[in-house]
Amino acid sequence: MLLFGLGIDSAAAPRSGGEQRCGWFDNPSPGNASLHDKEGEWTIAVQGGHQAKGDWPPKYRQGQWQRTNAGGHGYGCACLTVRVDAEEKNVLEIFSSRAQPLSVCRKDRALAGVEESLR
Repeated sequence: MLLFGLGIDSAAAPRSGGEQRCGWFDNPSPGNASLHDKEGEWTIAVQGGHQAKGDWPPKYRQGQWQRTNAGGHGYGCACLTVRVDAEEKNVLEIFSSRAQPLSVCRKDRALAGVEESLR
């Protein structure tokens, strides 16, 4: 299955054994992060609670990250190769991450309206 607007084959298994998910990466405050993709919101971390293994956030270039809070917290567009708990909608492990231009998520109709909720 081709993810709309992102040109990524979600049926292809990445080399790390995880699955690739693309959408809005949200890091509104310390210890809190999620990924909003075509299937909804996936929890990466909750301060004092669930924390996915692996490194986050992706490395963003200037202009790819929208600051919404002190300390550089905010949101951007990204693709993550992850292992998830689909029932709980939690990201369990991040194998790799790649920042995308904001325009990629803004053009994806499956993500319409998400950016407004992150501002």
